[in-house]
Amino acid sequence: MATSFASATRLVATREIKTFLQSKGFWIGLGVLVAGLFASAILPSVFGGDRESVAVVGPAAERVLSGADLDVREVSDAATAERLVRDEEVDAAVVPDPSGDSATGVRVVALDDAPTDVLAQLSTAPPVSLLDASDVSQGLQQLVIMVFALVFLIFGMSGSAIAQSTVTEKQTRIVEILVATVPVRALLAGKIVGHALLTLGQVVVLAVAAPVALALGGQSELLTVMAPALGWFVPFLCVGFVLLAAMWAVAGSLVSRQEDLGSTMGLVMMLVMGPYFAVMFFSDNPAVLTVLSYVPFSSAIAMPVRLFAGEAAAWEAVLSLGVLAATVVLTVLLASRVYAGSLLQTGGKVALSKAWAASS
Repeated sequence: MATSFASATRLVATREIKTFLQSKGFWIGLGVLVAGLFASAILPSVFGGDRESVAVVGPAAERVLSGADLDVREVSDAATAERLVRDEEVDAAVVPDPSGDSATGVRVVALDDAPTDVLAQLSTAPPVSLLDASDVSQGLQQLVIMVFALVFLIFGMSGSAIAQSTVTEKQTRIVEILVATVPVRALLAGKIVGHALLTLGQVVVLAVAAPVALALGGQSELLTVMAPALGWFVPFLCVGFVLLAAMWAVAGSLVSRQEDLGSTMGLVMMLVMGPYFAVMFFSDNPAVLTVLSYVPFSSAIAMPVRLFAGEAAAWEAVLSLGVLAATVVLTVLLASRVYAGSLLQTGGKVALSKAWAASS
């Protein structure tokens, strides 16, 4: 029986993979992802960004910045300038150097990393003081959060193809032929495995394209910095996708027409989009981000980001991944029962309680 189940699962997975590889929509979607990767890496270097803003105190600072292409904001004293830096109202501040060690008589104050764009425009680079020094700058951490959250959102939403595939099979009555050939649970397992492999394949394509895109954009060092976090993000993404895939399959099995699919997709969409917005909104709140790194639906984003920022140990990542894996096992077991009880029921939306009872 185990061999039969494994063989049936492999058969369904192969069928799903072949079907989507023959679909123009799949290749268009992958092309858009790759194009977006290249655009995000190259366009900033082509068009540049807004001028750096700098708070200055005293005539010495004004002389140092003379001729620099910066947004200069004059303030009365060093304390006010430091407050503006902490509040992120300016990118840096140039203030008098009380130690007298600086040849220019001033020093540069920044928040968490040296403001290279500001220093590059100064004829003589003064000493730099960091108010909140860290291994990873806030800007880089925000970039990693945005990238991880967006990738999770894209691949999480791509799982809706499982729901659409299931509804199509019910609507065309093909599912009755499939169930007569393979066990219902093998049908579910095959769909999850097939789409998980498709997702992993797309991740591999992006991983191959990323160094090329970053090199063209002059940001090759960024990949080196992000590599440790990417090493954790990929397994979290793949395991998290299996969790969502099981729920997408259930959403599709509960209805018999494509037009009704929206009525069952709401919860799954919320579980995909919720972590995206939660991590983006609370990225600067370590306490909330710590909690999110152990919540199965958001840990795929939050934990790799915490590891990248040096705010989590390896054992925390292993624990978080274990919690996610345990949640996947439980969810797949529950989903398989609902899926089996609702797959052959037609004529409208099937209630969860009815699907649960029908599979007993």
